[in-house]
Amino acid sequence: MKIVVACKWAPNPQDAEVRPDGTVDWSRSKSAVSEHDPVAFEVARRLADATGGEVVALSVGPAAADTPLARKAMLSRGADHLVLVADDALAGSGSTGTAAALAAAVRSIGDADVVLTGPESVDNGDRQVPMTLAGFLGWPALGGVCDVQAADGGLVVERATDRGVQVLDVSGPAVLAVAADAVVPRVPGMKDILGAAKKPTDVLPLAGLDVPAPAAVAEIVGTARPAPSARGRHVITTADPAAAAAELVDALRAAGAL
Repeated sequence: MKIVVACKWAPNPQDAEVRPDGTVDWSRSKSAVSEHDPVAFEVARRLADATGGEVVALSVGPAAADTPLARKAMLSRGADHLVLVADDALAGSGSTGTAAALAAAVRSIGDADVVLTGPESVDNGDRQVPMTLAGFLGWPALGGVCDVQAADGGLVVERATDRGVQVLDVSGPAVLAVAADAVVPRVPGMKDILGAAKKPTDVLPLAGLDVPAPAAVAEIVGTARPAPSARGRHVITTADPAAAAAELVDALRAAGAL
């Protein structure tokens, strides 16, 4: 079984600064594997160990995403092989452009049984890439995935929904967006980091890929800070604990919190 994990080398939002006009300054942010990607790697590694399969890490981004540090960080998460598409033409690409490049790279890799992703990237966070990637590939997509097992030549997938947990049989290749709390990912040790340097990496030129052209491109035309929420300013002054509790419950109900 060939398991592809789509991952991203992204700036850490904890280092970002929000300007007064609402735009985000990423200039001081150090890059790392996107926050939820280690969960997808952990699910992939467990599936590969159970089936004797292979985990292929796949990342697309600007040329700066191809560094020894980035390679080791992705390969130390349990991947057997890394495929990179690093081209400045991908700098700042939105969800559709990123998904299109990922789809072309998945086709170039070939024979993938499943593509696993995190729910979203830490720098974009719109949760669109997994579904758009599946659309470019013509594969089914499932979000909120909390468990994946191999069975009868396919996959048994558990996913969390508003109505409970669904269990689905999936035959054929699919894109699965793993929930952020699906598993606790392992922390790479020194052995993992040193071993990552010996694992193979392929760099695919963007110009050599058959990247599908998006039918339309979304453009960010403005940003703004979120509007501050109004405070209720309800003060409970009674000294009677029972009366105070009752007043608090009434206030929460009036505010729609209960």
